[in-house]
Amino acid sequence: MQYLMPVVIGILYVSLMSLIREPHRRRFNAIMIAGAGAAYLSGGGMGGWEFAFTALLAYVAYRGLDSWTFIGIGWLLHTAWDVVHHLKGSPLIPFAHDSSLGCAICDPVIALWCLRGGPSLRELLRRGRPATPKDQAIPHEAVPREALPDQAVPGRAIPRDTTA
Repeated sequence: MQYLMPVVIGILYVSLMSLIREPHRRRFNAIMIAGAGAAYLSGGGMGGWEFAFTALLAYVAYRGLDSWTFIGIGWLLHTAWDVVHHLKGSPLIPFAHDSSLGCAICDPVIALWCLRGGPSLRELLRRGRPATPKDQAIPHEAVPREALPDQAVPGRAIPRDTTA
């Protein structure tokens, strides 16, 4: 149970976060990783390194405002920090000895979701089944203008043949 519950918590976090619409989901998760970076500050188990780690995760969170990859990297960095705290015996929650270990198990679950682009549950479930013709259709907005003939691009003048 000590190892299973953190995975369940990570899945629950992903499930709840996927209810938030994009781009707010990404931005909210960037704020969450910034907060996670400061989680160990009050314990001070690593001395001044706590401030350095908080500054590092603040930078990663700032970059995460526009990038799921940076948010995923932030969760992986936090996982490493959890392991260091667990090995040193300086837990995240002072009265819960294995709290840093639990956090180190939970965080990679969240990181994997972020590194996949933070999809909603619907998108996650859809990726598991074969694509339908509707799923394979490319929306007009996704096609680069250079790939479309002139008459198919809105706002572009249609050249007239003046040689005839």
